[in-house]
Amino acid sequence: MLLTKTLEVNPLSEADISRVIEMAWEDRTPFEAIEVQFGLNQDGVIKLMRKNLKLNSFKLWRERTHGQTTKHLKLRGDDVVRHQSKQHNKLYR
Repeated sequence: MLLTKTLEVNPLSEADISRVIEMAWEDRTPFEAIEVQFGLNQDGVIKLMRKNLKLNSFKLWRERTHGQTTKHLKLRGDDVVRHQSKQHNKLYR
């Protein structure tokens, strides 16, 4: 008998979804910061954006973020600085 384990996923609140969308649009907020705060990796953010934005808005966002080095901590230069939230230390440990 094969038993499968189902994982319960806490759905994001409307406020959380709104904040993820806001962070995803910001040029200097890396995907890693969204993952630390909300548990969504880059693919999860893309799915959330696709589901919650109008098609044209989603396409504009993807064009804007595709290949953008500031959206990835490993690719961004040292010259990109911003206010550091309480979550910052979790990203760099």
